Amino acid sequence: MDKYACVDPVDPQDQTAFAVARAGYPIIFASAFITAVFALLDFTVITLIFVAVTFFICYFFRDPCRVASNKKGALVAPADGKIVAAQIVEKNRFIEGQCLKISIFMSVFNVHVNRIPCKGTVTRISYHPGKFISANFDKASSLNEHNAVFLESEKGQQICFVQIAGLIARRIICTLQEGDRVNCGQRFGMICFGSRVDIYLPADTKLLVAVGDKVTAGTTILGNWL
Repeated sequence: MDKYACVDPVDPQDQTAFAVARAGYPIIFASAFITAVFALLDFTVITLIFVAVTFFICYFFRDPCRVASNKKGALVAPADGKIVAAQIVEKNRFIEGQCLKISIFMSVFNVHVNRIPCKGTVTRISYHPGKFISANFDKASSLNEHNAVFLESEKGQQICFVQIAGLIARRIICTLQEGDRVNCGQRFGMICFGSRVDIYLPADTKLLVAVGDKVTAGTTILGNWL
């Protein structure tokens, strides 16, 4: 095996040192094609601009392999980014009653591939169209286009993680279906170009992160079941 190859232990697939998510292929190829056209027309400045754009798109759609925690009861981050909210909420539209809500904001510089927080079974998936407010605002949770995934853990705990579109995000990708059995850290989708992921957990979950912390999908432990 190539010394730079990497096989994700919870989501096996061939990986390279700089893997790219399949969702990015059409955009990358389109940008590369436009770059080639301008190069053939000898438009040097525009060509260089599109070379930079193409490289940035490749960077945005990077999909590194991750090793998820095998710690019993661990709940890992579903997204890369910055914690912008971590608090108990009395009411929400996803889980009945009091729960712990953690919000992760992803800038365009973060990896945008999303991962499963814990092992369990997908019980429901609910997509809602909406607005495209900047995802770092808390009101984005309720007003923006979003896709909610409901999951039951092996011990029966109910959680929900929500992919939320941002100001320039216009595509939410989710590969899950109801009834799917999933593993902690498994890839399940992505949101294109800046976004947010909220996760709703039982209120008695032990919180291990704080507002301002930077987290990594599949590896950073957000909390533990008590």
